[in-house]
Amino acid sequence: MAARKHEPKDGKPRCAWASKDALQAAYHDREWGRPIRTDAGHLRRIAQEIFQCGLSWHIVLVKTPALKDVFYDFDVDRVSQMKSSDVDRLMKDERIIRNRRKIEATIHNANVFREIADEHGTYCKWFNRLPAATPTEIAALYPLFKKTFKFMGPETTKCYLMGAGKIPRAHEPGCWMAT
Repeated sequence: MAARKHEPKDGKPRCAWASKDALQAAYHDREWGRPIRTDAGHLRRIAQEIFQCGLSWHIVLVKTPALKDVFYDFDVDRVSQMKSSDVDRLMKDERIIRNRRKIEATIHNANVFREIADEHGTYCKWFNRLPAATPTEIAALYPLFKKTFKFMGPETTKCYLMGAGKIPRAHEPGCWMAT
């Protein structure tokens, strides 16, 4: 079978979802499952997971540079100050995924990040203290995220927690990163 136009050409075996194009392969190899060290990084990852709902991960990765632009590089303070007029403006921006509920959820979640930071110092400190060593502790994270944030159902939360390195990544057998 001939290689697809954008398929990674490095020969590394990857999870099927990351083998389709170089953009997904780079995300898989460099970001997915790695700890996030900044509040802005966490807000970006949550936003990516929210914007991915119902779409392909490839689309989200293609749109991420524009999302970073319109959400001020995911600066929590700046995003939390966005208003309904900003939502209206973003709904007209063809560079991004234009879904009002997802845009509003990102702004709402930035406000939650600020509240958490006010109480715990930073979102990162709060996140890093969340217990996730046992199946029971991991299971408790799903209702916590659903209650705390907008647009964070069980699957979105699972993907965020795996992507942020909080819970083990589910690499497919044969993936070069599977352990």
